[in-house]
Amino acid sequence: MSAAGAGATGQVDEKRKRGAFSSRRVFILAAIGSAVGLGNIWRFPYVTYENGGGAFVVPYLVALLTAGIPFLLLDYAIGHRQRGSAPLSFARLRRSAEGLGWWQVAICFVIAVYYAAVVAWALRYTFFSLDKAWGSDPEGFFFGEFLQAGDVRVTTDVVPGVLVPLAIVWLSVLVIMALGVQRGIGASSMVFIPVLILAFTALVVRALLLPGATAGLDALFTPDWSALTSASVWAAAFGQIFFSLSIGFGIMITYASYVGRREDMVGSGLVVGFANSSFELLAGIGVFAALGFMAQANGVAVADVASSGIGLAFIAFPTIISEAPAGALIGVLFFASLVLAGITSLVSVIEVVISAVRDKFDTRRLTATLAVVVPCALLSLALFSTTSGIYVLDVVDHFVNQYGILVVALVSMLVVAWALRALPALGAHLNVHGRPRVGRTWRVLTSVVAPVGLVVVLVFALRDDLGAPYEDYPAWLLMVFGWLMVVLLPVVGFLIARVPWRAGTHLDGPPPGSDPTAPLDATGIGASGARPVRDDEGDR
Repeated sequence: MSAAGAGATGQVDEKRKRGAFSSRRVFILAAIGSAVGLGNIWRFPYVTYENGGGAFVVPYLVALLTAGIPFLLLDYAIGHRQRGSAPLSFARLRRSAEGLGWWQVAICFVIAVYYAAVVAWALRYTFFSLDKAWGSDPEGFFFGEFLQAGDVRVTTDVVPGVLVPLAIVWLSVLVIMALGVQRGIGASSMVFIPVLILAFTALVVRALLLPGATAGLDALFTPDWSALTSASVWAAAFGQIFFSLSIGFGIMITYASYVGRREDMVGSGLVVGFANSSFELLAGIGVFAALGFMAQANGVAVADVASSGIGLAFIAFPTIISEAPAGALIGVLFFASLVLAGITSLVSVIEVVISAVRDKFDTRRLTATLAVVVPCALLSLALFSTTSGIYVLDVVDHFVNQYGILVVALVSMLVVAWALRALPALGAHLNVHGRPRVGRTWRVLTSVVAPVGLVVVLVFALRDDLGAPYEDYPAWLLMVFGWLMVVLLPVVGFLIARVPWRAGTHLDGPPPGSDPTAPLDATGIGASGARPVRDDEGDR
């Protein structure tokens, strides 16, 4: 067999085993679905408000252009060129780097376990919105009647009102993941993302019509230019970009490996990056228009009602729903948007783990899905359907984001750029079909600017956490579900890397057909004439 024929056969076998997105459009929607999550809706508006309002747009755009998109393209280049899950892609860069991929997989496993709980809360609140079940005290209802949160301690007391929607979320995820890359992830993204955009746009329009909406928008967008001289504001901008783009912890590497070899990954990265930021801006407008109404209705300043995270979603917004005209409609649109954004992000996180298991052990799609989703679901139900679930979730979320995602992103970027010296080859790969072309500027941004931005964010985060216990939680809770977890994640990752790969796995550099100096023919599979593989074959 000729070299060209062998290369094409390798590509066909790889695609048949792993599955693929059917088109660039499906990939972009899936990537947007991963990037657009709960953080866009409940984190970005408050971060903007707290860090200079309209002036925050300047460091935010600087962070997006100098760190976010360059890092996104790095993830795309690694996955698209190496044609594998995060561990396999790093192993193909250098065998010793495989542990970085498993570190990312371990982080995704942890995120999936608790992220599903928040999606479940949003699902329940979608129905609560119809009759405003929280009554006149949304905060008391959320922590009391709904979550039944008691003292800060780990318990096994199950809350049925959380257990049922959480089980529904995991069942839905199981079905989507079992269907595979195109028929599951791709098809759900084709439906969920347009519906999410329509639902949230309707929410924004309705919020803008509320009395007091302009006061909320003034509070959000009135620039405080003095904020630009604060290092913490710039750190917040870089932190928001890294949190919201789903970069640095295996998702975009995995998704890029499912894209056809002839696709424009640079153009796709620009679309995904700016689409994510556009949705964040839309979220800011809708959320603060609603908060402006709430402030006016209660005769207080916007600052007194503005909040982020769980407080915004499950306390502030129910208050708005209770007081606003057509409040039930606002509630259904808001919480349904949280559910859709959460599901698409949760699916992307789980896929990182499933893809790694399939590559490592050569399992069928359904086998790998059950092996990953069932333990995730059981652990999630055991920890987060209990009366102590909210406290464990808060601690795990804080530490895995601050010291899990950001640290592995920093380490992997430095390893790829400086230890492996892989940026020239990865840039050349992006330039085969990508426009605009990437060059020295991209390499400098990826190897210097983005790592420096991450270091600054981590320094500020570490200063805050060492200065005072996070949320004044007990030391044992922060140690067990915070610092200890953060330390164990890389240990587990590099231990799994010692497990042998399945027989026949190509580990010596990128698989056949990945050389950027040898473009494929017009069929996209090489010159051998081997039959094309249907995009869903690897999903079986």
